[in-house]
Amino acid sequence: MTAGPTIRTVRDVAGLAAVADYFSDVWRTPRAAPPYPAEVLHSLVHAGGAVHAAHDGRRLAGAAVAVPGAGRDTYSLVAAADRGLGHAVKRAQREWAVGLGARTMRWTFDPLVGRNARFNLAKLGAVGTEYLVDFYGPMADGVNDGDESDRLTVTWELAAPSRPYGGEDRSYDTGPHGQVVAVAPDGGPLVRRDDRHLWCRVPPDVVALRAADPALALRWRHAVREVFVPAFADGFRATGMSRDGWYTLTREAGA
Repeated sequence: MTAGPTIRTVRDVAGLAAVADYFSDVWRTPRAAPPYPAEVLHSLVHAGGAVHAAHDGRRLAGAAVAVPGAGRDTYSLVAAADRGLGHAVKRAQREWAVGLGARTMRWTFDPLVGRNARFNLAKLGAVGTEYLVDFYGPMADGVNDGDESDRLTVTWELAAPSRPYGGEDRSYDTGPHGQVVAVAPDGGPLVRRDDRHLWCRVPPDVVALRAADPALALRWRHAVREVFVPAFADGFRATGMSRDGWYTLTREAGA
């Protein structure tokens, strides 16, 4: 029998260099130009942040970087892991943050990547609290190149129950059945709504779509942006994601 994956805090130069290489591989950049260079990771650790690495045997299979924020907040700068290890990496970040006395952790992700939305919203129980238009400006890595860098900020209440919006099931298998009020770039429904919610659909695999048809991927970007920006301004927050790519947007109480 082999031991399961292990998570450790990384502080040494060689370990941080390996994490930088891992991030290069995930974001498809040359290792000579990683998205998070080893010297930057070392500086973040020296300033009070934490780098966690997941190993499956001897193989580096996941990593995450977080820093203290203002007050009782922490911020996860980046996290990536092979399939099945993401939850362990986020748990390690959570334990580190709670050890600092933090109550929340925030991070951003591409709202068109449905699998990440499902992990963040349905599995971890975080809530999408802010929509950021073209947050990073143009990006030249192998995953995001040619697109606009809209991001969704999620807030993870570290001590809260997993369903902060009144116990709704956010792990549903299929999309909603509300009235269709907007059409997606592929001709299917984009937005449904009822008296309490909005639902917005994203493409099944935007990374593959971006590589195959960048113009269509960009139309999806603009279509979803046109839903999220006014919805967030109207008091909605992203509270769930179905397995077939539908966000649930729930209006905050009193909004």
